[in-house]
Amino acid sequence: MDSMITFLYLSFFFFHLVLSVSHESPYVPDNMIFLDCGSSSSTTYADDGRKWTGDIGSTYAGSELDNKSSTSKALKKIPSVPQVPYMTARIFHSQFTYTFRLSPGLKFVRLHFYPASYPGLDHSKALFSVASTTDTLLSSFNAYRTAEAMKVDCFTKEFSIAVLGNEPILKVTFIPSPIISGSYAFVNGIEVVSMPQYLYSGGGVIPIPLVGQEFPILIENGIFETVYRLNVGGNDISPKDDTGMFRAWSNDSKYVFKAELTSTADSNVKIKFPSTFPSYSAPVSVYSTARFMGNDRSLNQNNNLTWILPVDSGSYYLVRLHFCEIELAVKQINERVFMIFINNQTTEDQADVIAWSGGNGVPVYRDYAVFATKGSEVRQDLWITLHSNNESRSIYSSAILNGLEIIKLTNTDIIFSSHNSGVGPKIMNMIIVIIGAAIGGVIPVAYMFKFFWPHRSSGEWTLPVVSKKTSISRLPSGFCQHLPFAEIKATTNSFDGDMLIGIGGFGKVYKGYIQSRATTVAIKRGNPVSRQGVHEFQTEIELLSKLRHLHLVSLIGYCEEDGEMILVYDYMAHGTLRDHLYKTQKPPLSWKQRLTICIGAARGIHYLHTGANQPIIHRDVKTTNILLDEKWVAKVSDFGLSKVGPNTVSHTHVSTLVKGTFGYLDPEYYRRRKLTEKSDVYSFGVVLFEVLCARPAVNPVEEEDEEEETSLAEWALRCLDKGILDQIIDPYLKGKIAPNSLTTFAEIAKKCLADRGIERPTMGDVLWNLELALQLQESAYEKESIIHGMMVNEVTVMTNHSDMTPGVEFSDLMLPTGR
Repeated sequence: MDSMITFLYLSFFFFHLVLSVSHESPYVPDNMIFLDCGSSSSTTYADDGRKWTGDIGSTYAGSELDNKSSTSKALKKIPSVPQVPYMTARIFHSQFTYTFRLSPGLKFVRLHFYPASYPGLDHSKALFSVASTTDTLLSSFNAYRTAEAMKVDCFTKEFSIAVLGNEPILKVTFIPSPIISGSYAFVNGIEVVSMPQYLYSGGGVIPIPLVGQEFPILIENGIFETVYRLNVGGNDISPKDDTGMFRAWSNDSKYVFKAELTSTADSNVKIKFPSTFPSYSAPVSVYSTARFMGNDRSLNQNNNLTWILPVDSGSYYLVRLHFCEIELAVKQINERVFMIFINNQTTEDQADVIAWSGGNGVPVYRDYAVFATKGSEVRQDLWITLHSNNESRSIYSSAILNGLEIIKLTNTDIIFSSHNSGVGPKIMNMIIVIIGAAIGGVIPVAYMFKFFWPHRSSGEWTLPVVSKKTSISRLPSGFCQHLPFAEIKATTNSFDGDMLIGIGGFGKVYKGYIQSRATTVAIKRGNPVSRQGVHEFQTEIELLSKLRHLHLVSLIGYCEEDGEMILVYDYMAHGTLRDHLYKTQKPPLSWKQRLTICIGAARGIHYLHTGANQPIIHRDVKTTNILLDEKWVAKVSDFGLSKVGPNTVSHTHVSTLVKGTFGYLDPEYYRRRKLTEKSDVYSFGVVLFEVLCARPAVNPVEEEDEEEETSLAEWALRCLDKGILDQIIDPYLKGKIAPNSLTTFAEIAKKCLADRGIERPTMGDVLWNLELALQLQESAYEKESIIHGMMVNEVTVMTNHSDMTPGVEFSDLMLPTGR
C-alpha cells in the first residue's frame, strides 16, 4: 500500500508539472474589467496605471442602475487611499445585479471598499450580502466593522470563481439586509480578471496533503477567497508589478512572530523559471527576497521562523508556501534541510528546497490543506513555523521562506481519500493513460483530462442560487416576539463580559433576564464578521417559531435593530453536553444519566425528521448543540444550518452545499453533496461514541498517543471490531456499565456510522435501542442489588447530580476482552 501511495504521489506530481505551462512573458488575461463604481468617467487612470471605467452608462450595470441605486462621493480623502476607485461609491437601497459576459474559465473577482463618511448615510445601516451567479461571497457584511478589525482605511475582498457554460455570465448581486430598516449596500470598485485554470485547485486531480491526516485530499473548483498573500522578507508589491493578474502582495512584517533575518538574492543568483514551472505563480520579486535562519546551529536549535495569521474558525484553507534558494552558497541537496509545522503539526520533516526545485535560484511552491477547527472562538490563529532539522547532517542548520498565500475554500468540492477503499482502478488507469499521453505527446493533456476524468451532471455542477427571502415579518405570529434592542442591552449590562456564558459560530452568548427579571434567558448576539449571517438568522427564527417539543430548545424572541441580529432562548442552566464530558472541572456523568440525555436528544431529532409537515434535517448535530436545562433534560439547539428535507418517494435527498462540523460530517454527504435524514443519524453516531468515550470527535494534536486515531468515529469502530472497545471508554465508567447495555449501545452507534446512508437506522430505531440500553442498565442494577442483599424497589437518584445511578460495580459481569 505504501508503494502504491508513493507511486500516486509521483504520478500526480509529474502530472502537475505537465499541466504547468511556462510563460516567458506575464500571463495575459482573456478578461480585464476595472469598474469604477459611482463614476461617470469613461476612462480614469489609477495611480498604478490601470484604466478604470465608470459604471454609469456601462453595459455591466444595465438600464435599472439609476432606479435602484445612487452615487456618492467620500466626504474625506485620506492620503493613503488612492483616488481611483475609492473616492466614488455606488449605493444600493434595494437588490441590484451587475452582469458580466465573459469567456469561460476561472476569474478573479475583486470588490473594493472604502468605508468612509458618505452624505446622508448611517454606516451602522451598511449591512449587506454579496452573491455571485452561483453562491454567496459575503454574508451579513459590514465594511466599516471589517476595516476597523483589519485596522485599514480601505481594503479589497478577492475571490476566485469558475464561470462556466456555453454563454458564460458572471452576476454580482448586492443585497441590503432585509432585517434592518433603511439598510444599504455599497461598493467602490469591481474587478474581473481571468486567471490560469489550475492556479490553486489543480483541477481536482493533484493531491494536497491535509494537515494532521494520513491521506491527502483533492480540491475542485469552487469559491476561493484570498485571505493573505505575503511577500516574505520583502516590500509590498503593487498589482501592476504582479505577473499579469493584478494581485497585490503585502509585506509580512505584521504577522511575524519569530524571524530574525531577511535576505535578498545574492548578486550572482539569477531567478530562473524552468519549463515545468509556471512563472505566473508569483512575481520574481517574491522569490528574490526571503526570511531565513542564520547558520549558528546551536542558536537555531532553540529558535524558529513563525508567522501567526488570524483566520475564521470552521473552514478549510489552502496554504501555499513559496521557496527559492537565493543564497549562492546553498547549491546541493541536503545542504539546507528543515521542518515545516502548520498549527503545531508536522507537515514536512525533510524540507529541502534544492531537492524540490532542482537548483539554486529556481522557484518552487508547496501546497497544504488545513482545517481550522470550529471552536468557541469565531476567529483563531493559524501558525506557520519553520525549524531547522537538528537530526539532519545538513551544512546549514537553517530554514527559509520566500512567499506565503492563504486561500479560504468556501463551498468548494473537497474529495477525501478513504482509509479502506484506497484508489480505484478506474482512477489508477486514468493516471497511467494521462501520464503516458503526456510523455509521448500523442494527445493534448487538457483533452485527456477532460475525456478520462469522471464528469458531473449539469445538475451537480450548478450550485444553488442564493435565497431571495427578504422579510422575516412573514413569520407566524404568536410564537416568537420581537424584543427591543434597548431592553436586551439593559438586561446584559451593555453586553458586559461578566454576563458572557459562551461563544459559538454565530456569535457570543450572554445570560440575561426579561419580564421584570422573572425569566432567565440566553441571548445570542450575531458577530458581523461571522460566516453565519442573515440566512442562518432567518432559518433559526422560521424553524423554531413553528416547532415546539420538549427536547428542542425554545426560542423566546429576536431583535434586528441597528444592524444587530440577536436571538433570545430559554436559559439552559447546565450548558452543553460537551461541557460535562471532557476538558472540564465538572463532575463526570453516570452511565444512566448519559443514556437519558442521549434518549432525549434522539427524541428531539426524531421529531424533526417525522413530526413536522416536511422532514427537517438538522445538519449540525454535535455535543455542543445538545443543551441541558436545570432538570438535566436534553434539548437540541442551533438550527441555523437546517434544511427542509424531501417529502416524496421520488425525491430521496436534498442537493446542497456541504456544511456542518468537521468530525461529525456524513462521509456520503460530503462526497456526493446529497443530504438526507441519515446524515443526522451519522452525526448522532459520533455523539454516542463521544458520550461513551469522553473524547472529542477530532483528536487534538497534543495527545500524541500512537494508538489513537484522529477521528473518534474511525477509532471507535476499529476498537469495536477488535473487541477492545472497553479499553477506550471513559475510565470513570469502567466497571459501571452492564455488559448487555454496553453491547446494545455500541451496536446501534456502529450502525449509525455505516458508510452508506441506506444502511443506517432511522432515528426511531436509534431511540428504541437507546431506551433498551437504559432498561438493561436498570435491570442489571436491580439484579446486582439483589445479589448484594440490597433489595431496591426503584432506582433512587443520588444527591450528586453527576451520579444519577448509584455506583454499583459491574466488573464481574463485564464481557471478556476480545469477545
